Formats: sequence, structure tokens, C-alpha cells
Amino acid sequence: MTVNSNDLAEIGKELTAAGVDGALFATLRGRFPHLSWTRCDASDVVEEPFQTIGGFDLHLIDTRDHCVHIVSDPEHATGIILATRSATA
Repeated sequence: MTVNSNDLAEIGKELTAAGVDGALFATLRGRFPHLSWTRCDASDVVEEPFQTIGGFDLHLIDTRDHCVHIVSDPEHATGIILATRSATA
């Protein structure tokens, strides 16, 4: 199943909610079990993010083939990299 506009809107709400904490990643995985999730520091990803929300960069990934790769089209995305940006970036 691919990422849809409703998923992106709901993910955006979670990322901008007051009190974002260490449980955020688990919350997102629980709310969107049809998506593959990866988390890392934003400095670990050289590609431009699909979207930046609050202190996070969202990168869309396609996990359907042998190698996972970053994509720009939500219709081809089966997951998300949640990259945390540093406060000084």
C-alpha cells in the first residue's frame, strides 16, 4: 500500500502536535502499520526531503523491490524515513 494524502496530513498533525516526545516513532508506526518506517538523523540523508515539518524531514521510500530507494512521488512510496533535524540546523 502506498502513502496517500490523508496519511501525509495525519502524519503532519502528529509531527506538529504539542509535546512531541520519544514515543513519536512508535505512535507513527502504530497509526500507520501499512507503511514501512525508518528513523535517522537528517544529516544521514543527502537527498532533499519530500517535506519538512517542525524538526523533521520526511523522505518517501519505495520498499517494493530488492533495494529500498528514496522517491519523490507518494504514489510510489510504501514507507517513510523520519529524519530528525538538529536544533541548530
